[in-house]
Amino acid sequence: MEKIKKTVKSIALLSSELISSGNLEKINIMEVCGTHTMSIARYGLSQLLPSSINLISGPGCPVCVTPSKDIDTIIEIIRKYRLTVFTFGDMIRVPGTFSSLSAEKTAGADIHVCYSPADSVDFAEKNPGKNVMFIAIGFETTIPLTSVIIKNAFNKKLKNFFIFSTHKIIPPALEALLADKQIKVNGLLLPGHVSAIIGVNPYRFIASEYQIPSVISGFGPEDILISVRMILKQLKNTRFSVENCYKGAVKEEGNPYALSLIDEVFQTDDSIWRGLGLIPSSGMKLKDKFSHFDAGKIFPVNVSSFNDPKGCSCGDILKGLKKPTDCILFASKCRPDSPIGPCMVSSEGTCAAYFKYLRTK
Repeated sequence: MEKIKKTVKSIALLSSELISSGNLEKINIMEVCGTHTMSIARYGLSQLLPSSINLISGPGCPVCVTPSKDIDTIIEIIRKYRLTVFTFGDMIRVPGTFSSLSAEKTAGADIHVCYSPADSVDFAEKNPGKNVMFIAIGFETTIPLTSVIIKNAFNKKLKNFFIFSTHKIIPPALEALLADKQIKVNGLLLPGHVSAIIGVNPYRFIASEYQIPSVISGFGPEDILISVRMILKQLKNTRFSVENCYKGAVKEEGNPYALSLIDEVFQTDDSIWRGLGLIPSSGMKLKDKFSHFDAGKIFPVNVSSFNDPKGCSCGDILKGLKKPTDCILFASKCRPDSPIGPCMVSSEGTCAAYFKYLRTK
């Protein structure tokens, strides 16, 4: 606790110096990791910091950035082709334009919540008469896991196993955020789990092209506060770089084995992000060798129009333009037991974090 107090005190001094210099009115620091979002809310870190520092959440939650179009497409595939579906728990309640996986399951669709992607392959192998689709979601942290099950299905020569990839990668999204003049970010807290896979180098452009400080951070309150202080020091010295404050887990080169798995199975593709729109080379699709496992290719459907839930501010929240409390639906119509937008659905969503830890009781 004493270390935290000292860190907060030094942050207050640095922020005061930065504001007094007249170069900044407010210091906006964005985290792009759902675990950071929850930690900041759980430990009340925003309340420990001076009012001049504004901690904002970015697109760090995979479920939250999955667009309505993907949900609608998955639902149409299920309805048209009667597939058996495996998905993680958060995805089942994400609303599409007209339905959700939860509603489809209630209506009779064969949808299973799983804890491991391997469950879907095991089921497909034991039930050769059923077509099985796994909804692959997540950033660089989970893409290697999907790569493993694809290789497993390939080696087993399974003809009834498929994935629908909603996988996305973080660096292109950061570039899209920083290039958007509407979004004012003075520093970035970079995700520890993603960075453990990709390493440090993919973030170099943040400093070289945008002159913005960034720090790869751990997840404890002290880790996050130290990372905030490191960002402020970079701002004070006007010397910008990517610093690694999570060296126990993140190596300069990342995880070569995990990266080789990803490279073997997947290639980048343009992808729609909720709130951010279409971002070039930010999604992941199967390479040609494994394309016969691509559910979107094997089971074509036509989803021409899609809409986000009416009144939902999730898109602006993911860009850091709004906080959950700015949304008219927050804590009234949109609650964890009756979510309207994905930022309330996901256990790592900003709205879920605010509702659990920061809302006015």
